[in-house]
Amino acid sequence: MKSILKLARQTNPQATPQIEALEAEYSAQRAEQLAREARARAEKLAEASLLDNWKGEVELGGSRSTGNTDALAIYGALRLEREGLKWQHLVTGRVDFQRSDGETTADRVKFGWQPSYKFSDNLFVYELSQYERDRFLGFGNRFTLSTGIGLTVISNPSTKLTVQGGPAVRYTDYTDRKSKASGAGRASMALRWKVTPTLNFSQDAAVYLEDGDMNAISTTSLETRLLGDLKARLSYDVQYEHSELTDRQPLDTVSRATLVYSF
Repeated sequence: MKSILKLARQTNPQATPQIEALEAEYSAQRAEQLAREARARAEKLAEASLLDNWKGEVELGGSRSTGNTDALAIYGALRLEREGLKWQHLVTGRVDFQRSDGETTADRVKFGWQPSYKFSDNLFVYELSQYERDRFLGFGNRFTLSTGIGLTVISNPSTKLTVQGGPAVRYTDYTDRKSKASGAGRASMALRWKVTPTLNFSQDAAVYLEDGDMNAISTTSLETRLLGDLKARLSYDVQYEHSELTDRQPLDTVSRATLVYSF
């Protein structure tokens, strides 16, 4: 509509007052329509029960080799999100298991739940409850409780960037030393970029700073739609686990090709 009105001004400059009146009427009608849609959406969210408005995805990958090498690799992940009028919920889970020639070479588990309360479209507070296990990075169990403030820095139809930060309490059951409970600082970011209608890029990262320890994880993903709600995803995980009390290699990386089903 704006391009039509612009063209009308260029071709009929003598009718500028009438064109401006039409533009003002169109803008008023558009604003009223957006307000009605916003009210209807708010009413729908307010009336929804706890079981409504959930969406999510299931990610699966794996391989099996026999013969000269006997190997099995299984990877699965789940992500559930719920949006309410003020509250949002995010539930995540992932399992990564690999066994080669009778020996386990990867055994990773991670589950998390994050409720958030929105003050506005861009500002919110959150609470994070998280459990992890990765014996090859030096810990059998790790529990994290964190709270803080989140900010949506960029939000448009193609790009969304959110950052979070706050204090955390962590309990880690190490495999090679005594268990440890300590306070920590946490910061994270999540980027979603819709490159094309069928191609999406995402970047998730989080870092924890403790007394003498540092833990950071980053996941970079590129996915494309295959058929309906089925997508193919290429991802690259980097996990850094530094401790002053161990000489273990701190960096671990994993590349994956998986199938993702959204619902």
